[in-house]
Amino acid sequence: QVQLVESGGGLVQPGGSLRLSCTASANIYTLSRITMGWYRQAPGKQRELVASIRPDNNPNYADSVKGRFTISRDNAKKTVYLQMNTLKPDDTAVYYCNKDNGDWTWGQGTQVIVSA
Repeated sequence: QVQLVESGGGLVQPGGSLRLSCTASANIYTLSRITMGWYRQAPGKQRELVASIRPDNNPNYADSVKGRFTISRDNAKKTVYLQMNTLKPDDTAVYYCNKDNGDWTWGQGTQVIVSA
């Protein structure tokens, strides 16, 4: 059973930045061959995929974060990152990582609050 641990969230003012990290307990061989994603769930809303990164490091972004968020991965550290810049109040949510199909058990997530 793969465990996912997200960290790096916090309270930030609009326009600020945060860098989220997600460490997976999967073995490096497995992790390096799958597409990983960052999701978020705002209060009262469904969880949505905001960014994903393929094994070849090719990223994909939701329109709402394109140009502001950058996803990256370090397979040797079994970690996926989400650099979030120019944050907006609408980015407030709990952020999770998982495979791009959400197939693993979800971690506890990391809370991001964007507020003045």
